[in-house]
Amino acid sequence: MSATADLGGAKRAAVDRARIVGLIQSRGAILVLVLAALAAGSVFPDFLHAGNLEDIVTAASFLGLVAIGQTFVIILGGFDLSVGSMVGLGTVLAAYALPFGWVPALLLPIIVGTLVGLIDGLLIARTRMAPFIVTLAALLALKGAAIALAGESMVIANPGFFGVIANGHWLGVSNLIVILVAAYALGALVLNRTPFGAAIFAIGGNEEAARMLGIRVERVKVQTYCVSGALAGLSGALLASRLSSGLSSAGNGYELQSIAAAVIGGVLLTGGVGTMFGALAGVLLLGLINNVINQIGSLSAAYQGLASGAFLLLAVMIQAGLSRSKRS
Repeated sequence: MSATADLGGAKRAAVDRARIVGLIQSRGAILVLVLAALAAGSVFPDFLHAGNLEDIVTAASFLGLVAIGQTFVIILGGFDLSVGSMVGLGTVLAAYALPFGWVPALLLPIIVGTLVGLIDGLLIARTRMAPFIVTLAALLALKGAAIALAGESMVIANPGFFGVIANGHWLGVSNLIVILVAAYALGALVLNRTPFGAAIFAIGGNEEAARMLGIRVERVKVQTYCVSGALAGLSGALLASRLSSGLSSAGNGYELQSIAAAVIGGVLLTGGVGTMFGALAGVLLLGLINNVINQIGSLSAAYQGLASGAFLLLAVMIQAGLSRSKRS
């Protein structure tokens, strides 16, 4: 057997182990989500009604798209702090592009997000700068650009057909839910059934070993950050469609929430392990928590933050415990 075949077998074995661990952890996240939904339904009679569940998924769809790209990046072994600001800038760009048609309004934020990801990826891959520093700088720059374009106020737009994209329905289901499900299905397909996905797992597991296996590490890093930026731009465009406006503060906190969703879903911050559907479970759990807090209705902003943090900590602890018990 040739050395190349040995390396290929080792690469496949490492990727398969990472996928198995990620699957175990994602199932724990899904179980936590189901238990939390049942608990909320027992306290709030209207919680499990179809309309409320649709509202939860629809509201979570914008963060959900960002979390797809963040999951790719974290499995790769990095993270992207610029995504929240890119969402805000994306809403503003979409609002300004809308007078030229709905296609430019949809595509411009995606293109700009891809370019931002390209710059981030090149700096991280070529100069070996830390992802924290590069993406934090991008966060500040994008936030400044959004404020410069829109100020602290909304950029009001007349959406027309563009508004139907985020506010319409297809076969009785919100378009945003259809887009979210399709995006996660495609993300799972790419992550688990393509050489690009296998390379992400391999690099996140051991970058030097991946390099020895012949993986073009720098190119994969750049491509992954481009995917993250493009999805953040898409989220911003859809949010502008939903709100019929651009808002520079839109997406605030999405960078940390998307990381939290991925971690809740079993994605390891050290890289190399994770699944798309685990990340989706994390996103929906965050949406569930926000919905429960809104249904309580009497909590001040300070106590809402405290309750959200406590719920998240409990969810991560349960998910971690389930993962350990399944591996033992």
